[in-house]
Amino acid sequence: MPKTIKISKGLDIRLKGEANKSLSTIKPDSYVIKPTDFIGIYPRLLVKEGDEVLAGTPLFSDKYRENIHFTAPHSGTVTEIKRGDKRVLLEIRVETTEQNHQEDFGPADPETCTRAAIIEKLLKSGLWTYIRQRPYAIIANPDHVPDAIFISAFNSAPLAPDLDFIVKDKGPEFQTGLDVLKKLTDGQVHLNIGVNTKAPEFLNARNVEITAFRGPHPAGNPGIQIHHIRPINKGDVIWVVNVRDVITIGSLFQTGVIDPEITVALAGSEVLKPHYYKTIRGGCIKMMVESNVTAKHLRYISGDVLTGTAIRSDNFLNYYDSMVTVIPEGNYFEFLGWGLPGFKKFSVSRTFPAWLTPHRSYALDTNLHGSERAYVMTGQFEKVFPMDILPLQLIKSILYEDIDLMENLGIYEVEPEDFALVEFVDTSKTNIQAIIRKGLEVMRKEMN
Repeated sequence: MPKTIKISKGLDIRLKGEANKSLSTIKPDSYVIKPTDFIGIYPRLLVKEGDEVLAGTPLFSDKYRENIHFTAPHSGTVTEIKRGDKRVLLEIRVETTEQNHQEDFGPADPETCTRAAIIEKLLKSGLWTYIRQRPYAIIANPDHVPDAIFISAFNSAPLAPDLDFIVKDKGPEFQTGLDVLKKLTDGQVHLNIGVNTKAPEFLNARNVEITAFRGPHPAGNPGIQIHHIRPINKGDVIWVVNVRDVITIGSLFQTGVIDPEITVALAGSEVLKPHYYKTIRGGCIKMMVESNVTAKHLRYISGDVLTGTAIRSDNFLNYYDSMVTVIPEGNYFEFLGWGLPGFKKFSVSRTFPAWLTPHRSYALDTNLHGSERAYVMTGQFEKVFPMDILPLQLIKSILYEDIDLMENLGIYEVEPEDFALVEFVDTSKTNIQAIIRKGLEVMRKEMN
């Protein structure tokens, strides 16, 4: 039996609209790769409008690390290159072909490959972008040797996809992906499961150290798991890969080509038939949501409700996201909302009687129920933040950019998603995840 770590702090937000364990396949007519999805990247465009690309053709590279390529997940024609202010590259849109034509990178056995050969294959294919590093939550540097690699095999966020379902029938590819990652570190590859994980692909995985986690969200966050297994100190480097990307890496080494398909959960209270879809990375969500949502004013989110990005119903998935959430817009004013009984309202405190029905599911909207105001010492942050870090003090040190204090308070261990619940319970309505991102950027530039 694997070692079990219990997380006592946190909060499970029970929302209506969990995705059913059924799978549909769709073929979007286009997809988008957005350089804005990658922190710390300065894109150098490698294609132009009208170019034909194969799955695996580089679309752009990092200006300062030219060996890091961002490749097309599916063959097609580049139809639009969108730029913003000062000609900043915002997105590359590709219209897909009926048949997927792929670059052949050649199959390889990770057991017989050298570390250098594995890195070269991942860089050429563009799959190196799946590997992200802590600190700073950026794409890993191939010149570094990480102290450990972490994979979270369960997601505890609201309505999050069931990774047991996603890995089903992908055991060989997943294990090959683990074998590849094992060659990249001199330390351990940590595969962290939930206590309710049942997938044999996870439970029987080899070349990894398996640890079980019990507790509320954010127990499934890699950052929380790293903190409790192998805390990050100054100078340490930890790499993180998600389950879906481990499968794609394994498929590359087995077949020599990039598998464009990913499994995405469509969930939320306003979805008529929430379930899973096979689609393309960065694909348009229109075919998922068309005629499958209510007629209300809706918020479409690429990702989960705590950390995702608002998009339109005809927009595209973000690069690393594996779910689309649809909830009501909160564009209304509620007179004396705080003064009414609120039996159907969710509350972290006992302002409303939600604590009397702890297992009830809610259809929450985007209304903040107030505007930004000064910080109030409530003690709520510490109740949902399961790290040995002072969250409020760290946030304040970032606001006035005290480098030494940020280091002492644990800035290297966190990324914005670890503060998503802190932002949710914040009575001051502050955009805390943006503050954490700002702090990480300050530290990254200072250290470089």
